[in-house]
Amino acid sequence: MNTTYSFQIYKSASLLPVEWNSLAANNIFLTREYLEVLENSCPVNMTCHFIALFEEEKLIGIVLTQFLFAEKLESFGERDKCLKTSVRNFALKNFASHVLFVGNNMLTGQNAFIFDKNIKESKAIKTLHKAINQLKKDLKESGKKVHITSIKDFTAKEIEPLRAEFKNNYTFSTQPNMIFNIKESWKTEQNYIDALSKKYRDQYKRARKKSEGIIKQQMSLSDIRQYEDIIYDLYFHVAKNAPFNTFFLARNHFSFFKEIMGDNFLLYGYFLDEKLIGFNTLIKNGNVMDTYFLGYDESIQREKMLYLNMLYDMIAYSIKKGFREIVFARTALEIKSSVGAKPVKMYGLITHSNALINHNISRFFNYLEPKTEWQERNPFK
Repeated sequence: MNTTYSFQIYKSASLLPVEWNSLAANNIFLTREYLEVLENSCPVNMTCHFIALFEEEKLIGIVLTQFLFAEKLESFGERDKCLKTSVRNFALKNFASHVLFVGNNMLTGQNAFIFDKNIKESKAIKTLHKAINQLKKDLKESGKKVHITSIKDFTAKEIEPLRAEFKNNYTFSTQPNMIFNIKESWKTEQNYIDALSKKYRDQYKRARKKSEGIIKQQMSLSDIRQYEDIIYDLYFHVAKNAPFNTFFLARNHFSFFKEIMGDNFLLYGYFLDEKLIGFNTLIKNGNVMDTYFLGYDESIQREKMLYLNMLYDMIAYSIKKGFREIVFARTALEIKSSVGAKPVKMYGLITHSNALINHNISRFFNYLEPKTEWQERNPFK
């Protein structure tokens, strides 16, 4: 019997089918609650859409898309001042200012979709393709033409079924996802320290000594609201000085996240002389711990090795609470490598609405994606 697959596009998490979360059970980043956080506190230059796939009346797939429009973005990142950066920024504004992501541009990893394990995958991907084309048509009718469509982030194995359907797309690979695997034998932070080689045990001791005087505190919803402006300023300082940015978070993002997600969202404040000088955030995703955004006072960060201490704190907490792995995501690859995270190559698909540009998309992509040179470390014995 040849059953029909169909799709429905939703603009609000409140309209999603009641059974949506049954498919999202193994990924918090596709649950109705998280999508509500995205919808209500997403960056000013982002609009989210949610797609449901059906087999007759049965829900068989859930999808997240994010549409980014750069005209509301003040900066693409201010750290690198050079001709290539100027060319890239010109290209972004003129040929890539409207980008449709199938997936989550605020995270690293496969957070684009989940299909029911009993359905025919190739047929579901074909239906997804139709849904993406319909969404692009809807956006164009509302005056927002999509320049670039990107489906992200997949391992080499995960990307293959998508490549078979999206034949016109260029397969790209950007910075790897830094994954920290927690050994079953590790029950305490000391187990981790004992596994380090002397050089990296010394690095750990030096960082911890430098952090003397700093008080770390898990912050409640009322704490986050009290310090919201300072938290945002610390985040914005780090984000603005990154080499590349496609969005900036809304000012209420962290408090709204805490309000909706409760204990699954953790924000730790770092205080020196009763002044908030930094923070980091963690999201519990089953037996995986996802690191999220952070911020710090740059002058104190250097002196106190604050960022490195945050990484050690995240590792210590995750070991203590019995998590299997930590997703450290992209950026700061070398320092994450120095604490034990390993790079996992990630792939995506990209296509441009302009046929000439799409024909040369591999060269165009090199301008959009800054290259990062880094050396992998191995801190363990």
